Amino acid sequence: MTHTIRGGAALGRAALFLPLALSLALAGCAVGPDYHRPQVDTPAAYKEASAAQTALPAGEAGSWQQAKPAEAALRGAWWKLFDDPTLDALEAQARDANQNLKAAAARLGQARALVRNAKSDRYPQLDAGFGPTRERASPASQGRPDNGPATSTTLWRAQASVSYEADLFGRVSSSVDAATADAQQSAALYRSVLLALQADVAQGYFQVRELDAELQVYSRTVELRGKTMDLIQHRYDAGDVGELDLDRARTDLESARADAAGIARSRAAAEHALAVLLGKTPSEFSLPAQPIARVAIDIPAGLPSSLLERRPDIAAAERAMAAANARIGVAKAAFFPSLTLTGAGGFESSALGDLFNWSSRTFLLGPLVGTALSLPLFDGGRRQANLDRARDVYEEDVADYRQTVLTAFREVEDNLASLRLLHGQTAAQDAALRAATRAAQLSQTQYREGAVSYLDVLDADRTALQQQRASAQLDGDRARTVVNLIRALGGGWGLSKPQVAAK
Repeated sequence: MTHTIRGGAALGRAALFLPLALSLALAGCAVGPDYHRPQVDTPAAYKEASAAQTALPAGEAGSWQQAKPAEAALRGAWWKLFDDPTLDALEAQARDANQNLKAAAARLGQARALVRNAKSDRYPQLDAGFGPTRERASPASQGRPDNGPATSTTLWRAQASVSYEADLFGRVSSSVDAATADAQQSAALYRSVLLALQADVAQGYFQVRELDAELQVYSRTVELRGKTMDLIQHRYDAGDVGELDLDRARTDLESARADAAGIARSRAAAEHALAVLLGKTPSEFSLPAQPIARVAIDIPAGLPSSLLERRPDIAAAERAMAAANARIGVAKAAFFPSLTLTGAGGFESSALGDLFNWSSRTFLLGPLVGTALSLPLFDGGRRQANLDRARDVYEEDVADYRQTVLTAFREVEDNLASLRLLHGQTAAQDAALRAATRAAQLSQTQYREGAVSYLDVLDADRTALQQQRASAQLDGDRARTVVNLIRALGGGWGLSKPQVAAK
């Protein structure tokens, strides 16, 4: 009899530890697909880049690298290439106070919290409790007549419980992988928002400076036309010219003043937009007038393969694929058994004073209700639908990734072409401005000598004004194109010294 009892106890202990042994045997049997980054067609070189532009510093063009947290992958202060202290200060203000960037940082914090939440499933969950229960069982539940006697009991309980889900088929690990990839995507999106903010601040700054240059042109024009108006008025009073010349001079003067007011209005709107990027109200921000200077910087485009590493939006799209791939593993794991190990231990007593006596100890191994090992059999196709959806989400993210890469290549090519063509356009515009300025000066001289009519003077003056405005606008376009190219290339890259072209 004693041998039989011991054998039964041994079988009982074996039964208790069988789920644990089974979990250890099946641990690591993940059913999710391995992740491989889809291939994309990458050209050997940019179509619009010259040989000089494709050169990169040593070690720049490497193999593919997965997205990393924002702190470890922030790009350099690329705007310092413009050597403008005012722009440097604006970029620092924007990074400290821009609300969209703060929102992106908060989203990154949320994603990292979700990673910690997913990783918590790898560990046992331990709880503790203390308190009384008051219970009156019905006579019927005790096998007595319905009107039989029944008693009420009080039970004091102090116990701890533990629960652990064995990761048999990779559900937990796949969930962690998905959350980690989501956090890496959020980090890349943070970098994307930061790069967009930096570029928007630089473009807004150069827009204001361009309008300052146009205002400077109109200020000189109004001054010169005012002097011309005084001259015409004097000659009219002397009877040398007719009223028509006087009215034409007055029209030209007032037209220049009206155009200057329109540019001032555009300048105010551009300054207000820049204030919002800096996290300020327009009333808190004012930028002193400073006409734009000619920007002459050649940006090395590097190799197209390096664009996959540098662009934060490409990194975000790639991490979205990795997260979707991991969620396929989560959906697949739902088809397989799940094992949850539970246990509880503590003290139970009908009197609080006896609660912590050794004789009041109690324990439970295994679930209070249900079973430890659960095998799904039929759910009306719900798990299959979830798996199909996870696969389709992955295919969608693959297509989005490839489209993001194509868009990135187009943006780089567009800005390379613009920067290349702007060189020739600027040279032609400079020649046109010199010719128009010379023609305006000659017309003034010839008019004073009576060789041409005032209509010829007006025509030459208007042409010179148009060319001056076009030159200022072209300088603004050139600066913004450099910013757009840097943005398309993914930001700064640590050049020791910018390559400055001859003006």
